[in-house]
Amino acid sequence: MCDHCLKHGTAGKWYLNARNYSYEIVEEYNLREFLMEQYKNFEQIAVRKIAGFNGVGLGYKIQMPIIGRIVKRIAEQMLHSTKPPTNPFKAEGHIGQVVPLDDAIAILEHCAMEPIIQKYCMCRYMHRGEKDACCINFGVMSEIIEKLPRFIPVDEKFQLTREEAIERFKEHNEKGYIGTIWYGPYPYINNLCSCANPECAGIRPRLDFGINSIYKAEYVVDIKSDLCTGCKSCIAKCQFDAINFDHIRNQSVIDKSKCFGCGVCLHACKYDAIGIHPRKDFPELKGIY
Repeated sequence: MCDHCLKHGTAGKWYLNARNYSYEIVEEYNLREFLMEQYKNFEQIAVRKIAGFNGVGLGYKIQMPIIGRIVKRIAEQMLHSTKPPTNPFKAEGHIGQVVPLDDAIAILEHCAMEPIIQKYCMCRYMHRGEKDACCINFGVMSEIIEKLPRFIPVDEKFQLTREEAIERFKEHNEKGYIGTIWYGPYPYINNLCSCANPECAGIRPRLDFGINSIYKAEYVVDIKSDLCTGCKSCIAKCQFDAINFDHIRNQSVIDKSKCFGCGVCLHACKYDAIGIHPRKDFPELKGIY
């Protein structure tokens, strides 16, 4: 398990610590006002300067030898902060982790505080202008989003039962969206996302800019060579370039060092040739998140 799980987790996973979803955390850190201010001005966050830098032209800045290292260090310190949240316009303590379907179900069944809602994904809206209700929120975030109509789905149900939320997550997972769970901000967990690269503002900084903006899952996938037919369906589904094709064996192969353990590729395989396993079972991946 990752270092963060060792310090803050239960059952080996920080996101299965039910206290981190509780109203007790909300009151302790006065998060109602904080989150309301943050989401009232959400669209401004990406262009506000942090330590003199903003997200505009980030790709160019990251490539600059000295400036790039400074920007990455500042961003990672901010995202991984465990200090009490103070500024709603900074993504302090907003670190997340990829979660496969079974762990997302466990979160929705045992940890998420009601009421549970679905809202428009702001990453997809700001990147593509798409209003896609693929984010699931819970607890105090449900109260806040209810007061901000631009986040509320027009043609779909807003409040969900636990069973409905699980079905919605399954739908998104099956169509290829990657499940992620987030502090928002630390130590309060209120957002179970389903999104994709390059729209996801949590995944893209890591893949494109090398910023440690999200942890890989506690899992990794592997190919059952006796069942793989070489259809390549899983390759098309993987957004992390972790699945390649071995032309000699006529089979797909997993590059475990690139695998984020999202499990989305399992939906693509009609032959049950892909398994998902705890990352800790592979010694070569120890501590690599």
